[in-house]
Amino acid sequence: MIIDFHTHTFPDTLAGRAIPKLEKSASIRAFTDGTVNGLIQSMRESNIALSVILPVVTNPVKADEINEFAAETNRCHDQVFSFGGIHPDTENYRDVLKRVQGLGLKGIKLHPEYQYTDFDDIRYLRIIDYAEELGLITVVHAGFDVSFPGSRHSHTEKILNVLEKVHPQRMVLAHMGGYNMWEDVKKYIAGSDVYLDTAFSFGEKQIAGLLDEHSFIDLARTHGMKKILFATDSPWGEQREMAEFVQTCALTEQEKEDVLYKNASRLLNLS
Repeated sequence: MIIDFHTHTFPDTLAGRAIPKLEKSASIRAFTDGTVNGLIQSMRESNIALSVILPVVTNPVKADEINEFAAETNRCHDQVFSFGGIHPDTENYRDVLKRVQGLGLKGIKLHPEYQYTDFDDIRYLRIIDYAEELGLITVVHAGFDVSFPGSRHSHTEKILNVLEKVHPQRMVLAHMGGYNMWEDVKKYIAGSDVYLDTAFSFGEKQIAGLLDEHSFIDLARTHGMKKILFATDSPWGEQREMAEFVQTCALTEQEKEDVLYKNASRLLNLS
């Protein structure tokens, strides 16, 4: 069994415009067409049982609309489970988070780069703190982003400020704790009480500088294998390739099971 904890899709009417635009801004190509059905087809080809979809709210007034669409996605599909989203400029953030909980969504996605806000901004701190109170998981983009060269909204020191001020228990730092900042992750974040997902952090992709097998295993074990979540960032990571990377690397069988599905199953409280 495999659970992919970090994927993205768009409504069918939007995917055809969004994917080419994002491919151009990041200088990478997508491995699916960006739709839910495209993701499910990729899952079938990769033997992935469940994918978590993480919507990014780039307009604060669209949060409720996006979360309603996420709930509808969950009602229509058994193979995927969408989280909700929220923007730091959302004024009624408590009401929005309560609705996320009421819709049965298990968590939210934050993206400091696409939301143009430092991760340790007080608006994020309030959202994370209340999400914790409601029992929601918070997944946040961590580290650099290929679409925003040089931007530091999710840099290590900002992550550390959040961990110090909020002490989250259900936070997932994407991209193994910080895309292309993995030495800092190992030095300052590894071992802390957060989860790391593997999205867009290893594999034979068109982006240089990803973790090789030895570096991935070293960072994962330093942090703790019970807190590593398999994730691909589909459509930007190829699900089959990334699953095979974990399945064939030099982890123990128990470690592979933990990463591929047991840790995610426990965090999502799946039966």
